[in-house]
Amino acid sequence: MNNLNDIISTFSTENQQKFITYLEKKNKRNDTKNIELFNLLLKNELSSKDVCAKLYGNQKKEAYHALRKRLHESLIDFTANQSLQEENSTNMQIIKYILASKSFLQQKQYKVAYKILNRAEKLAVGQDLFPYLNEIYNIKIQYTYANPSVDMDALILKFKSNQKKILLEDELNIVYAKIRQTLKSISYHGEVLDFQTILANTIKIHQIDLNDSMSFKSLYQLVTISSISAFITKDYLNIEPFLIDTYKSIITYKNKEKQPYYHIQILYAIANTLFRNKKFNASVSYLNLMHEHMNLNRKKHYNNFKLKYNLLKSLNYNYSNEQEKAIQTLEPLTKIKHQNTETLLDIRLSLIVFYFQKNNLNKAQNILSKLYHTDPWYTNKAGKEWVIKKNLIEILLHIELQNINLVESKLLSFKRSYYTYLKSINQHRVITYLGFVEMYYKNPRIVSTQKFKDQVKNGFDWLETHKEDIFVISFYSWLKSKMNNTDLYQTTLELIKQAQKELTNP
Repeated sequence: MNNLNDIISTFSTENQQKFITYLEKKNKRNDTKNIELFNLLLKNELSSKDVCAKLYGNQKKEAYHALRKRLHESLIDFTANQSLQEENSTNMQIIKYILASKSFLQQKQYKVAYKILNRAEKLAVGQDLFPYLNEIYNIKIQYTYANPSVDMDALILKFKSNQKKILLEDELNIVYAKIRQTLKSISYHGEVLDFQTILANTIKIHQIDLNDSMSFKSLYQLVTISSISAFITKDYLNIEPFLIDTYKSIITYKNKEKQPYYHIQILYAIANTLFRNKKFNASVSYLNLMHEHMNLNRKKHYNNFKLKYNLLKSLNYNYSNEQEKAIQTLEPLTKIKHQNTETLLDIRLSLIVFYFQKNNLNKAQNILSKLYHTDPWYTNKAGKEWVIKKNLIEILLHIELQNINLVESKLLSFKRSYYTYLKSINQHRVITYLGFVEMYYKNPRIVSTQKFKDQVKNGFDWLETHKEDIFVISFYSWLKSKMNNTDLYQTTLELIKQAQKELTNP
């Protein structure tokens, strides 16, 4: 069955109305139920069986499936037409210019043809449309014999320079695809790979010169590759200057507003990196800029990014001592359906953490209880790291709620499922951490002893606080709050402030 809900969830309010108008014009009969079906799916309140009953009463399944199929085709046609109207107007204009110039060349109207080709070239250069430029230069070179005023040598230099840009874009696209595939192997399937070496080797094999001129898309892909590297190594400090410098080079491009999707992606990557580096004000500044661009072009890309935007905004709120704002930002998002399952899961896990830090354990437990799928299912949807975090917070929550039997079974399950994997990727700190958690759970009084505190201090391979991952700090804060008998959220904020001081006074 076609997943209509996923398609409909991408529509802005304006596009919803436009689509209904499109169906009204398309419908030739008054009893067509496609608009009614669309509105029911838009509300997303009924099951498929109930929708069928509401439309047909006596459960005409065949008619219902045929209606869904027709609506699906209409959605695809509408989306394609919208894309042609909104996204490719420049491309279509260039194609028209090229076709017109060819016609005039065949009629030996060379000067007219070259003037039209010059217009096409100007548009293509402004948009970094290298394949179109390749066609334009080829035509110009082919007919230079008929236009003596044209400098053939200069034209050939342009042609060869453009060919290099095409090759660079193609090669970087291949590198991007390979690196994304590698990330999936590391994060989603738990394979143990040397990511940094793979990245360096892949770039070397494809002879990518990162100093060459790049298109907006290629720069975005390079930013993404760097972000993946930081995600794997948890070293966001090293890529921060590169991301910001790259963005500053991007915004010098003319007509940058014509590539809003890549622009928004880069703004998010910078905002996320700044958050991970505990630079919350700077992160929010880039998030505000991201939101501005999400609202451009009649909010064409708003739905695509609203979850990631609000999640990152809430995380900045939470670690800036504005926890209520963080919770209020995310709560409404738990009630919606969206095709971005991974971010929806991140939102739920973040809310669990926020309520846990707030000591609203029942609320945290309530959200956690709705994550009822198996670990393999969540691994496939959100990655192994997400599943490990989910299991750790679940263990801590059951300890706080004094669910003794559940703590025992969860600890045993975690050890059995993840210890071998954690050792293989050199994440012994997680195992050490859980060992201290288990010691506390079995004997809560032990955490206040100096012996235990010394064990904790000497037991971890600590990084400087400003280099430590913000989520690692969050988990450690729980242990520290137990040792010092302090509030969990305030303990977390104090460690964050310590990290920020180290950043400003290295």
